[in-house]
Amino acid sequence: MINFSAINEKDKKEMLDSISKSCIEELFSQIPEKARLGSLNLPEALNEMQTQKYIKSLAKKNNSDYTYFIGAGTYNKFIPAAISQIAERFEFLTAYTPYQPEISQGTLQVMYEFQTMICRLTGMDVSNASVYDGATAAAEAVIMAKRISKKNKVLISDTINPEYIKVIQTYAWANDIELEMFDKIPENTQEYAGILIQNPNFYGEIKEINKIEDCLLIVITDISSLALLKPPSEYGADIVVGDIQPLGIPMSFGGPHAGFMACKEKFMRQLPGRLAGRTLDAEGNQAFTLTIQTREQHIKREKATSNICSNQALIALCATVYLSLLGEKGFKQASYLSSKNAHELAKKLQDKGIKVLSKDFYNEFLIEVEYADKLLDKLKANNIIGGYKIDEKTVLVCTTEMNTQEEIELYANLV
Repeated sequence: MINFSAINEKDKKEMLDSISKSCIEELFSQIPEKARLGSLNLPEALNEMQTQKYIKSLAKKNNSDYTYFIGAGTYNKFIPAAISQIAERFEFLTAYTPYQPEISQGTLQVMYEFQTMICRLTGMDVSNASVYDGATAAAEAVIMAKRISKKNKVLISDTINPEYIKVIQTYAWANDIELEMFDKIPENTQEYAGILIQNPNFYGEIKEINKIEDCLLIVITDISSLALLKPPSEYGADIVVGDIQPLGIPMSFGGPHAGFMACKEKFMRQLPGRLAGRTLDAEGNQAFTLTIQTREQHIKREKATSNICSNQALIALCATVYLSLLGEKGFKQASYLSSKNAHELAKKLQDKGIKVLSKDFYNEFLIEVEYADKLLDKLKANNIIGGYKIDEKTVLVCTTEMNTQEEIELYANLV
C-alpha cells in the first residue's frame, strides 16, 4: 500500500504529469461540489478496549424487541440453535469451488441432500444446489424457458412479488425476452415460451392452477407452504423456483436469501447453477461430486447456460440442517401453526369490522384499513411490526409459528 504522506511534491508532480493533470483537485473536477464529502470530522482514535465499549454502547440503542406480523418475502421463523453450531463444523469449511471432490465431500454431500429435500417438497425430478435468491431463480427460469422452447415471449402473473418482477424485467431486457403481464391465463398460450405464476401469490392467496399444455409452466412457491399444500408437480409445473429464507434463515438486514430451482428430468441440462451427484468410489464407498455440467459451465461464458456458476452453499447448508432437525413432522407442524395463526387473526379482525380481502390463503392476507401508515405507526409504537403496506388503504399481514396467542390478541385489539 502506498503511504501518500511520504510522497513529496516532486513525486506528486511526476504522477500528475503522467496523467496530464496539473493538480490533485483536477482529478475530482467532474464531481459536483455538493456531492463531495469534504471533511470527515472523525474523533480521536480509540484503542481496542475503548472501541469495544463504545460499540457496545451504540448497540444498546438498537430496538430489536419487536413482534413481527410482516412477511412479503422475508419471514420470522423459528431457528433451532443447533443450526449455527453444525454449520461451523470443519467438514463444511472447504474451497469456494468444490472441483476437487476428494477434499470437498462435506460440502458436496450437503448440496446433494439439499437437492433431494427440494425435490421431495416440490415433487420435481432434479434440483440445483441453490442460486443467489428467489428473484434471480425466477429470472433464470424465464431464460431457461426461452432456451428450451426457442420462443422469446413469456407471460408473467401480476400477483408475483414486485421485487421479483423488477429482476425478471432486467434479465428479460438483457436476453431479448418479451414479457406480458396477465391477471388471468389466456386460453391460447402456444406463442409463449412459458407462463410464470406465484402460488401462494405475493398476497398470500392460494390459487387452483390448471395444467398448461401449450407452454412451460414456471411456479414460484413459498417452500414452507409445501408442507401443507400439494406440490407444484401435481398441477403440471415444469420448473419450480423460490427462496429458502423460510427454512431457518434469520431476517438480519432484510434476510440473507438464497434461491432454489427444480425441474423435470428432461430439462436438467438446461438447469443453471451447480448440481451435485452421488456415486461410488473404487472401493465401493459412497462419494459425491459435481455432475451433469461440464467445467465450461463455470469458465467459458459463451458455452454456459447461465452466468450463475455459483451457489449459496452456506445458506443451503443451514436450510438442510433446519429440515433435518425438524423432520417431516416438525416441518408440517411449523407450517400448520403459521397458517392457523393467520386464519385466527383474520377472523378476529373481521369480527372487529376490518375488511379482510383475501379468501383462500396460507399465512398472509390483505386487510383494508382507513389509513395504512397511521395503523402501522400505532402498532410500531407498541413494538409490533404490523405488516407490509401495499397502498394507502391496504396492508399485507403475515403470521408464522413464532406468533403467540397473546401477540395475536394484542394485534387485534390495537387495530
